[in-house]
Amino acid sequence: MRAGNFTLEKYFSRIAYNGKPKKDIATVTEIMQNQLFSVPFENLDVQAGKIVSLVPEEIVEKILVRNRGGYCYEVNGLFAMALQELGLDYTFVAARPMIYPVRRPKTHMAIVGEVEGEKWLIDLGFGSNSIRKPMRLNLLDVEVMQDGYLFMLCKADESKYRLKAFVEGEWVDQYEFDLYPQEWIDFTPANHLNSTHPDAIFVKKLLVVLHNPTGRVILMGDTIKTVSNGITTKRFISSENRAAILATNFGLVAPE
Repeated sequence: MRAGNFTLEKYFSRIAYNGKPKKDIATVTEIMQNQLFSVPFENLDVQAGKIVSLVPEEIVEKILVRNRGGYCYEVNGLFAMALQELGLDYTFVAARPMIYPVRRPKTHMAIVGEVEGEKWLIDLGFGSNSIRKPMRLNLLDVEVMQDGYLFMLCKADESKYRLKAFVEGEWVDQYEFDLYPQEWIDFTPANHLNSTHPDAIFVKKLLVVLHNPTGRVILMGDTIKTVSNGITTKRFISSENRAAILATNFGLVAPE
């Protein structure tokens, strides 16, 4: 995936990465975490009644120039541009979210990268329970600790992988996917659904998530939740304070 206005220099500046990148999993892990800690997962455009743009140059302008965030197609799309510039192979995969009480279509997009001869699940865009580091696809049914959070990959059947997260004392299915490669254009219908359908969570509620080294901060509707070293605090915010919370906690200015 390419955008004419994307450069690693601008990207690394946005995510505060100062290292010397190599084509190895250590580099991919570090820039993934830098992006997670710098670029919020957010649906402000959807909440403003806009359809999220999948034009690569507009994603770059939104996140790198206007210091915004985005949801899965945007933040994972941006990371794919970095992988491309680093000379690393990857494919987009379509995933079926499993956090809902009813079966849903494959509206989530993740990345499978090929690094150091291994395939890795890379995902910066699944909101609060998003993985925090790449996960090796051939490491199945094994608990993987990432910054105090537990995840596991298993096989749903011969062709499908399933990601689980350990949430409030139990393993919870997050999504499943296969390795059939998707083109960028293939996500247009799912993006339209997520941007416009009245049952889509992004249409129903404001959702902003920013990860940090000790946890994450989540704004959902009128509640802000802070998770730090396993301790969770919640508080209600009024609509009058929302703009200040977005600016202070997430570095965001809501679109008009």
